[in-house]
Amino acid sequence: MRITATLMSTVACLAAYPALAQEQTSPVTTNAAVDGQTSTAADQASPTAELGAGDIVVTATRRAERLADVPISINAVNQESLQNSGATDIRGVAQLAPSLSVSSTGSEANASARIRGIGTVGDNPGLESSVVTFIDGVYRSRTGSGLNDIGEIERVEVLRGPQGTLSGRNSSAGAINIYTKAPSFDFGGYGEATYGNYNNVRVAGALTGPIVKDLLAFRVDGVYAKRDGFYRDVINNTDFNDRNRYFVRGQLLLEPSSNFSVRLIGDYTRRDEKCCGAVYVDLREKIDPTPGTPGDFAINPAGNRIVQVMQSLGAVFPSAGDPYNRRIAQTSGRAYSNVTKDYGGSAQVDWNFGGAALTSITAYREYKSFGAGDFDYGNLDLVYRADDGNAFRRFRTFTQELRLNGEAFGDRLNWLIGGFYSNEKLRVSDNLRFGTDYGRFAACRVVASANPTAALRNPAAPGCLSTGFIAPGVTARQAVGASFGQAAGTILGALDRLSTISDLGARRDIYDQKSESYAFFTHNVLKITDRLSLTGGLRWTKEMKDLNASFTNDNTVCAQQLTNLAPLLANPQLASTVAGILTLSCTGNSSSTLNGKSISDKFNNDEFTGTAVLSWKPVDRLMTYASYSRGFKAGGYNLDRSDLGLAYLPQTTLAPNAAALRFDPETVNAYEVGLKYSSRQFTFNLAGFRSDFTNFQLNTFNGTNFIVQNLGSCKDGLNGADKDNSAATGRCTGDVGTGVRSQGVEIEAGFYPARQVAITMGYTLADTKVRRNIVGSASGEPLDPALFLLPGAQMPLAPRNVITTSASWTPDIGSNGMSALFYIDQRTSSDYNTGSDNFPEKKQDGFTVVNARVGLRGRDDLWAVEVFAQNLLNQDYQQVAFNAPFQGAGSQAQVQAFGTAGGFATANQVFSSYLAEPRTYGVTVRTRF
Repeated sequence: MRITATLMSTVACLAAYPALAQEQTSPVTTNAAVDGQTSTAADQASPTAELGAGDIVVTATRRAERLADVPISINAVNQESLQNSGATDIRGVAQLAPSLSVSSTGSEANASARIRGIGTVGDNPGLESSVVTFIDGVYRSRTGSGLNDIGEIERVEVLRGPQGTLSGRNSSAGAINIYTKAPSFDFGGYGEATYGNYNNVRVAGALTGPIVKDLLAFRVDGVYAKRDGFYRDVINNTDFNDRNRYFVRGQLLLEPSSNFSVRLIGDYTRRDEKCCGAVYVDLREKIDPTPGTPGDFAINPAGNRIVQVMQSLGAVFPSAGDPYNRRIAQTSGRAYSNVTKDYGGSAQVDWNFGGAALTSITAYREYKSFGAGDFDYGNLDLVYRADDGNAFRRFRTFTQELRLNGEAFGDRLNWLIGGFYSNEKLRVSDNLRFGTDYGRFAACRVVASANPTAALRNPAAPGCLSTGFIAPGVTARQAVGASFGQAAGTILGALDRLSTISDLGARRDIYDQKSESYAFFTHNVLKITDRLSLTGGLRWTKEMKDLNASFTNDNTVCAQQLTNLAPLLANPQLASTVAGILTLSCTGNSSSTLNGKSISDKFNNDEFTGTAVLSWKPVDRLMTYASYSRGFKAGGYNLDRSDLGLAYLPQTTLAPNAAALRFDPETVNAYEVGLKYSSRQFTFNLAGFRSDFTNFQLNTFNGTNFIVQNLGSCKDGLNGADKDNSAATGRCTGDVGTGVRSQGVEIEAGFYPARQVAITMGYTLADTKVRRNIVGSASGEPLDPALFLLPGAQMPLAPRNVITTSASWTPDIGSNGMSALFYIDQRTSSDYNTGSDNFPEKKQDGFTVVNARVGLRGRDDLWAVEVFAQNLLNQDYQQVAFNAPFQGAGSQAQVQAFGTAGGFATANQVFSSYLAEPRTYGVTVRTRF
C-alpha cells in the first residue's frame, strides 16, 4: 500500500508541473526502453515489415539502436518469438538463445542462469549470480525472479560477456534484460486462456489505454496458472512439482511532452507450490576389483550396503531402474511448502534537456521464499525443514540508478555517465533438523561401512548392533568392539548415542547480511569516421557486506560426542572411525554448543572495470568489431554453518569464526571479435570470444555440506596435488591466476525469403574449462578433495556444443485477413555434467528438445486458436544430479582414481536428480483488440 501511494503521489506531482519538460528537439534518446517498443511496433506494422531480424530495435547500450548496429554479442528475442515458443519466463528464452541455459534445483526460487557455460550454481543465497537479471531496467537480486510468469513481454535481450559500464549492476558473465509491454495512449488489450495435459490451466490478459488523452496512460497485466505436478509420491498419494501462481502488474505512463516521461510500475507475484521433488538415479555400489591397479571399477554384486540399511528401516525406491517414471517417496507429514512472494515498485523518469537526456530509475523490492519440506528426498525421515515459518530467505532491496547521456562535437561523440546505489538486506532463516530415523540410519551406516554383513546390524538395537550371536559365543557388539582395543567401550558408547539422534538440530538459525554497493560508470562512443567508431567505458564499484548470524540448536548428542571422542582423534588407528562418528553426529556443525552463540563479520571490495570496442563498417550492411572487457563480482558469505569448519573438531562450534564463511571476489578479462551482416532476406552474426576468470566462485553440495571455493590457478605448479585425495596438499605459495577459461565461437543466422516465412539458426561452441594447478582461494588454499576431477575438465553444466533452430510460416488464408501459423523450434545440446564435482554418476548425455505450435488467426489477431506441444518428443533429461543427503559416500571416479590404497575400496553414495519437464501439450485461445 505504501508503494502504491508513493507512486500515485509522484504522478500527481509531476502532472502538476508539465512546464518542467519544454518541447525541444534533440537526437538524444530519452526513454530508450519505450522508444525501442515504439520503433519495433512501427517496423512490424509498416509495409517494410519484411525486414530481417537484424532490424529489431534493442536498448542494450541504453540507446534505441538496430540490433545489427550494436557492436556487442547479444541475443534479442521479440514478443512474437516468445509467444510461438511458449516461453513465459527466462527458462523458455534458452530454447532460442544457444549461449544461455537456465536450471532450477531445490526450489524454482533458486534458478541458475549461465552464459557461455559460466554461471552461479546451487541454492546458496549468499552467492550473487554471475548473470544478472533486469526487468524494465530494475536489477533483480537473484535469477529466480526471472522464473516468475511476468505477463506480456516486449522483448528479451541476452547480453553475453561482462557488463557494468552501461547500467546499474555489474556482472561477470552477462546480463538478461527483460522489457515488458509499456502503457499505450491507444485503448487496447488482449486475453488468452490455455488448457493442457496435467490439468494445466493458464489465463492471462492485459488492458491499456488513456486516462488523460495524450498525457496519462495506464496498463494492467494479470496471469493465473495452475497445473498438476510431474512427480507422483507413492507414499502420500499426491503429486509434486505442481504450479499454482498468480501475477498482477499495474503501470502508469505520464508524458506531459515528447521530452519528458514518467513510467511507474508496481507488481505482485505469489506462488504456492510443492517443489522440488527428486528421483533416485543411481543406487549401485562401486568396488575396486583389483587393488593396486588404478583406473578400473566394478559393481558390487552383493548390492549397495547403504540401500540395504535404508530398506531395513522401511525405505522404498520407486524410481529404481527407471527414474523417468517420475515416481518418488516422501516422508509422511514432511510435504514441501514453497510459498513465494515477490513484489515491488519502480519509477523511471526520462527528461530530455535538448543537448542531453537524464534517466532516473528508483526501485524497491521485497522477495520472500519459504522452504519447508523433506530434504533427504526419500520416505525415511532423515533430514527436514519444518513448516513452522522458520525456513525462509527474504530480500529487501532498494536501488537507485541515474544516467545522463548526450552528444557532442557535431554528433561525433555519444557520451553517457551514470551512478548506481544498491542497499540490500538479506535474511536467511533455517531450521534444518535431523529426522526421526536419522540416528538409527547413521549408526547402521557406520556398522555397514566397517563390515557389510547384514547379521551385524539391528536398527532397533542401540548402536544398530545385533544382540544375537554371529559366531559361537560372539555377539555383533563384541565382534565390532574387538577391533577398537581398549577404546571399545568409548566407541561403542558413541555408536549408541549416535543411534538416539531423533528430531534434533536447528530451530531457528538466522543469517542477516546487509550489502551496500555504489558505483560510477561512463560509456562513450566516438565516431572517428562515418564507418569507424571507438567505444570506451569505465566503472568503479565499491561493495560492502556485513554479516550477523545467530544459532538456536538442540542437538545435545553432538556436544556429548565431542566431549567423549575428541581425545581419540590423536590415535592414528582410530582417527578415521572417530571422525566418521563425530561427523555423522554433528553434520553441518549442527550442535547445541552453537546454541545462543552469535557471530559477525564485515568486509568491502572495490574494483575498476571497463570496456573498449573498435567497430568498423566496411559497407553499409556489414559491421565488424573487436572488444576487451573486464568484469567483477563481489565476494560474499556462504550462509551455511557447515562451512564454519570441520564438524568433528570441537573448536569449530565452541569458538565459531564468521570469517570462515567468507569467499573472495570474482574477476574476468574478456576478449571478443565479431561481425554482423544484415539485409532484408538474410542476417548473419559471428563472434569469437575468450574470457579468463580469476577466483571463480563455485558452490558445491557434497552430500553433507555446501562448499564454496574460489577457483584459481597456481602459477608455480602443484605437481598433481590438486587432483589427489588429500585436503592437506596442494597449497599455492606463489601467485594465483586464471582458474576458469571460456572460449569459443557463436554463430547466428536468419533467413527471411518471404514476408510470411522466418527461419533462424544458432550455434555456440563453448570450450569452458577449469585450468590446471587449481586452488580454492585467492590466498592459495588447497582445492577441496571432492573437486579433484575439475582441474583440466569442462566446467559443470556447460555443454560444449549447442544448436538452436526455429522456423515459422504464417500463410494468408483467403482474402479476409485470416492466416495460419506453423511453428517449430529445437535446441540440441551435447553431453555435459550436471554436478559441480563432475562425478560420472551426474553426467547428462546429449539431447534435443523440440517445441511446436499450429494455429489459425483472424484479421488483426482479433481471435486466434492454437494447439501446441513443448518437449514434443518427450525427451528425458535431467537438470541437476546430486549426492542424496547423508546416503553414502564416494563416487565411481574415486574408486577408479584412488582405489583401496587411497581409502576408496568401495563407493556407495546414492545419487538423486531433479528432472526436466516431460512433454506438455494443449490448446490456447486468444483475442487482441
